[in-house]
Amino acid sequence: MGTLNVNLLGTSFSFQAEEDSEYLEKMLSYYSRVVNSIEEAKILKTPLQVSILAGLMLCDEVKKAKDSSIKSEKKLVDYKRSVDNSAYEQESNEVEQRTLSMIEKISKVLDENQNLD
Repeated sequence: MGTLNVNLLGTSFSFQAEEDSEYLEKMLSYYSRVVNSIEEAKILKTPLQVSILAGLMLCDEVKKAKDSSIKSEKKLVDYKRSVDNSAYEQESNEVEQRTLSMIEKISKVLDENQNLD
């Protein structure tokens, strides 16, 4: 459990969370960089507007990362299926070849036995 002291956009407060303090500090540092980049652009006038835009920008990053992760997982699943299908087809072809070989041998033996009669 960690504690974080926040001093941003003209306000300060502290809170505790399940994550450790080092992790919380890293998150605050990242958020602060986003806030500072918005403030430097001087496109918004109030701290509330800056914090809302920063939150939206971070949500956008998270969504894009999740979407990318989902796409990667789907590609991996599709790849595994194609590999599995290839292996299945290869095994199936091998079984078919063995079966045909056995049928050929059985036919040959039957033909030889008929010739003996």
